Amino acid sequence: MSDTPPVIEIRNLHKAYGALEVIKGVDIAAHRGDVVSLIGSSGSGKSTILRCANLLEDSQQGDILFKGEPVQWKGAGLARHPADPKQVLRIRTNLSMVFQQFNLWAHLTILQNVMEAPVTVLGRDRHEVEAAARKYLDKVGIGDKCDVYPAQLSGGQQQRAAIARALCMEPEALLFDEPTSALDPELEQEVIRVIKDLANEGRTMMIVTHDMKMAADVSDHVVFLHQGLIEEQGPPDTLFGAPKSTRLQQFLSSTTGG
Repeated sequence: MSDTPPVIEIRNLHKAYGALEVIKGVDIAAHRGDVVSLIGSSGSGKSTILRCANLLEDSQQGDILFKGEPVQWKGAGLARHPADPKQVLRIRTNLSMVFQQFNLWAHLTILQNVMEAPVTVLGRDRHEVEAAARKYLDKVGIGDKCDVYPAQLSGGQQQRAAIARALCMEPEALLFDEPTSALDPELEQEVIRVIKDLANEGRTMMIVTHDMKMAADVSDHVVFLHQGLIEEQGPPDTLFGAPKSTRLQQFLSSTTGG
């Protein structure tokens, strides 16, 4: 492993909602070019970890580091929150998130949706951003949809537009939160193809998914979460081919209908 620090590193993460502790001490790292998938039952804490990594949720204990730089906190326990808004913005713009629901602006065209954040948040030149936006829309296979509105697209096309929007931020890593779970199986495949292409390019990604085949195909490392803890983790061949824990065996059996 290189001496370069991970792009995203989570150490001893704890997250509670009031008295309910949902993450109970988790360590995860994604080095440059790694694809790390988080799997587990609903309520196991997968999406919460992703939202904490991107500072969309405040965690109560533990460290979150971006390229070796720790997030600065103030307060403690349920009162803990990031101390430096500029640091939060910088980290969040470098960890572009793609959500289960596409979150596109209904009143903007697809091209305008993809351009909005780089222009308004990063202050980049509009003409340069437009060229990049068109390139990324071509990349995800909807370059011909620049001038239409989200409501005119299928769910798969909207999610691919959301991926183009994330790419247009030129992030250090992409975070996917159940990117295919709102889609019909046929449309799901369109999005999986794009994610596979990104994995083949060596992009750093952290993916929360219910799709075990995609996790097996695209991941370098898979983390199985159970009740807020890591039950088992490792390379996909080992995790899916020879799971050690009874809980993971049961989970995989239930997801494959076995």
